[in-house]
Amino acid sequence: MTNTLTPPIKPKAVDSFAITLVPLSIAEIYAKADDAANGAVVLMSGMVRNQTDGKPVVALEYQAYEPMALRIFWQIAADIRSLWPDINRVVIHHRIGRLRVGEISVLVAVGCPHRSEAFEACRYAIDTLKHNAPIWKKEHWGDGSSSWVSIGACEQLGENC
Repeated sequence: MTNTLTPPIKPKAVDSFAITLVPLSIAEIYAKADDAANGAVVLMSGMVRNQTDGKPVVALEYQAYEPMALRIFWQIAADIRSLWPDINRVVIHHRIGRLRVGEISVLVAVGCPHRSEAFEACRYAIDTLKHNAPIWKKEHWGDGSSSWVSIGACEQLGENC
């Protein structure tokens, strides 16, 4: 049986992965993805919006199983390197805790010599993170109610986490 979390291609030491309570900085993440060999840095910023399906949202609360989430981030970078070998840097940082509308919850950045690969790899990273990482969010509604949203690894297992 093969361990799917031990890829044949490892992320580079210049890659950066984090789960943090600290507000995320676009400038900091961009700098981590930047490299003299890049022709492009693509950065995706996920933020708390003020509504879901027309229902007012006042905040989101994120929780993560950090060791496994970081391992998934590492796997995403390894997968990216096997699909797009020219990628120079992969940066994935996710915030946890309670975030207000407008705050950044996740930043993903990819540095590469060519823009098309950078765009494709960045999209792959955020889509895979949302599907595989054990990160959960609770939506806090304008009427004072709240509910956990099943995302990430729980969806794969058919569980409502």
